[in-house]
Amino acid sequence: MSETGSSDRAEISSVFPPFPAGPATSDGDTAASARTPDPAPRDDAPPRASAREVDDRGENPFGRPGRPLRSNPFLFGLTAALGVLTAWLLVQAIASAGSALVLIIVSLFLAIGLNPAVEWLQRRNLSRRTAIAIVFGAVIAFFVVFGLAIVPPLTEQTTGFVQHLPEYVQQLQNHPMIRSVDERYQLLEKLQQYVTSGDLASQMFGGLLGVASVVISALFSGLTVLVLTLYFLGSLNSIKETGYRLVPRSRRTRVRLLSDEIIKQIGGYVAGNLIISLIAGVVTYIFLAVMKVPYALPLAIFVAVTDLIPMVGAVLGAAVASGVGFLTSVQAGIACVIFFVIYQQIENYMISPRVFKSSVDVPPIATIIGALLGGALLGIVGALLGIPLAAAVLLLVREVVVPRQERL
Repeated sequence: MSETGSSDRAEISSVFPPFPAGPATSDGDTAASARTPDPAPRDDAPPRASAREVDDRGENPFGRPGRPLRSNPFLFGLTAALGVLTAWLLVQAIASAGSALVLIIVSLFLAIGLNPAVEWLQRRNLSRRTAIAIVFGAVIAFFVVFGLAIVPPLTEQTTGFVQHLPEYVQQLQNHPMIRSVDERYQLLEKLQQYVTSGDLASQMFGGLLGVASVVISALFSGLTVLVLTLYFLGSLNSIKETGYRLVPRSRRTRVRLLSDEIIKQIGGYVAGNLIISLIAGVVTYIFLAVMKVPYALPLAIFVAVTDLIPMVGAVLGAAVASGVGFLTSVQAGIACVIFFVIYQQIENYMISPRVFKSSVDVPPIATIIGALLGGALLGIVGALLGIPLAAAVLLLVREVVVPRQERL
C-alpha cells in the first residue's frame, strides 16, 4: 500500500513540480506570501522608474537631461546659418549708418580732446559746466572767425571773375596763338554755339545745385558734430562709469586704469595737435602779413586746418600759401617756400616732441601705418583718428598681450 502511494506521489511531483521554498518566518515555516506569484501588471499602471533613474533623481528631481541640442546636425546648421545672416545684416546696417557713425566718432574724439582743457579750468576752481561753456565758446568763436575770414575773399574773387569774364574772353580772342588755333579749328565759334544752346546754363544750374547741396550737408554735419561734442563733453564721466560697470568686478580696476590711460593719450594727442596747428596758423599769418601777401588771414587759417592732417597736411597748406605768394611776386613766392621748409623742420624736431612728450608715445612706423589705414578706411577723418588709435592698440599690446605671453 505504501509503495503504491509513494509511486503516485512521484508521478504527481514529476508533472507538477513543487514551489520553491520562501524565506522562513519566525516560526520556521515558509511565508505564504512568498509562495504566491506576483500579480500581472495592470495596463493603466504608471511605468516604474529604473534604479539608475531613481538614483539620479536625488540630484535631478525632474529626470536626467537629454542629449545636448548642439549635437543635432540640423540644429547646428540652422544656428550657423542664423549667425551668418545676423552678421550680414549687422554689416549692412553699419554700412548704411556709416556717415552717422563717423559723425559720432569724430564728436567723441573732439570731446576727449577738449576734456583736458575743461579739467585744466576745473583745477582753477571753476565748475565743470562753466569750464565746458568757456571751452565750447572758444570752439564756436574759432569757426565763426574761420567763416568770416574765408567767405568774404571767396565771394569777392567770384564776383570779380564774373565781372571780368568778357575781358578775359576778349584777351583770348586777341592772343596770336589762340587766333591761329581758332582759324584752324573754329574753337571760339563752337564755344559760342555751346554757350547759346542752353546746355551750359543747364549744366551750371546743376552744378550750382550740387554745390548748394554739398554746402548744406557740410553745415548740417558741422552743426551735428558741435551738438554731439557738447553732449559728450558734458556726460563724459558718466559715460565712462557706465562702461566700467559692464565689466566684471574682478577686472574692473584694471580695465579702468587701462581705459583712463587710453583716454588720456587720445585727449593729449587731440589737444596737442590743436596747439601745434594754432602755432602754425599764427606764425604763418605773421609771416604773410610782413610779406604783404594778400588774404593773409584766410591763408593762415587754411594752413592751421590742413596742419591737422598727418603727413600731407602741412605740405598742402604750404603749397597753397606759396602759390598765392608766387601770384603776388616771384620774390614773395620764393620767400614763402623757404619759410615753410624752415618752419616744418622746427615743428617736427622742436615743437612736436615738446607738445607730445607726455601724451602720445608712438613709433614712427606705427604712426605711418595708423595714418595710412585710417585714411584708407575713413579718408581725412580716418587719418586724423588713426594715430591715437594706434597708440591705444600699442598700449593694450604692451600691458595685456605681452605679459600674458610671458606667463605661458
